[in-house]
Amino acid sequence: MFKAIYLTRDDARFEARVAELDDAQLPTAERAVTIAVQHSTLNYKDGLAITDRSPVVRRWPMVAGIDGAGIVQTTEHPDFAPGDRVILNGYGVGETHWGCLAERARLAGDWLIHCPAALSSHDAMAIGTAGYTAMLSVIALEDAGLTPDAGDVLVTGASGGVGSIAVAVLSKLGFRVVASTGRVDEEAYLEQLGAAEVIDRASLSAPGKPLQKERWAAAVDSVGSHTLVNVCAQLRYGGLVTACGLAQGMDFPGSVAPFILRGITLLGIDSVMASQARRKAAWARLAVDLDRIKLAAITRTIPLEETISTAADLMAGKVRGRVVVDVGA
Repeated sequence: MFKAIYLTRDDARFEARVAELDDAQLPTAERAVTIAVQHSTLNYKDGLAITDRSPVVRRWPMVAGIDGAGIVQTTEHPDFAPGDRVILNGYGVGETHWGCLAERARLAGDWLIHCPAALSSHDAMAIGTAGYTAMLSVIALEDAGLTPDAGDVLVTGASGGVGSIAVAVLSKLGFRVVASTGRVDEEAYLEQLGAAEVIDRASLSAPGKPLQKERWAAAVDSVGSHTLVNVCAQLRYGGLVTACGLAQGMDFPGSVAPFILRGITLLGIDSVMASQARRKAAWARLAVDLDRIKLAAITRTIPLEETISTAADLMAGKVRGRVVVDVGA
């Protein structure tokens, strides 16, 4: 038997609870690997699923948790052996396949990567999909030619998981980072992470002009909607922005003017189905380019039993940084 965050729907009735499940209930998977989950985490998508705020879950019943780090118990995959430390991010886990907010998980071996030696399972889940997505964004900006001497880099949703780690990584790499947040009382926190300046998200979240004053050499946006449109309108000529989230909305109510008249580039970031090569590259960089002291400063750890109440806090905007779930397996 193992404990898990178990989501059920019966007609119109939804329930999220900590349940005791039998190992025999674990789903099958191609070249399956069964892991003893040591740590998981609480991402925005997990919050949506656990609070039933969005149709994240596509198959019922579901064990929540799009991220997990643990130890291989049994394996049908040639790349993994019992005792290996592994990480899972995405691939529809927690949506169409049972996830990792549980003491046990059975996953397709092709979805897993080995945990970098420099990271503990707690570190890996303090990073989680949020940090992995942030690093994919940083790599995309670098691949497009961004260097620290280009000018200010804006990070929206900076108090959240993606934003916090983006601020920490970019500042360590030598960029001057401007952090946008709806919680201006978090200025000291964001400056501790490396932000040189903090601005109120209200300056970006309302409808604005198609072309605005040029301010940013680049941006990492996890908010979407009017915020992303305004970021595009404020990019300098040839500027870059990564789109990796939709906290404000998934619409893009904007103009093509910045793309045509200023030659800006919008880079889409997908963390769910990213190739193994991109995943391994991102995690290798995180093991080196993310200050572990800063990571600890933005992380708190909760037991599995507090996950559901913390998910509600996350959706209410009461959680900053990263939440690690100590599964206790």
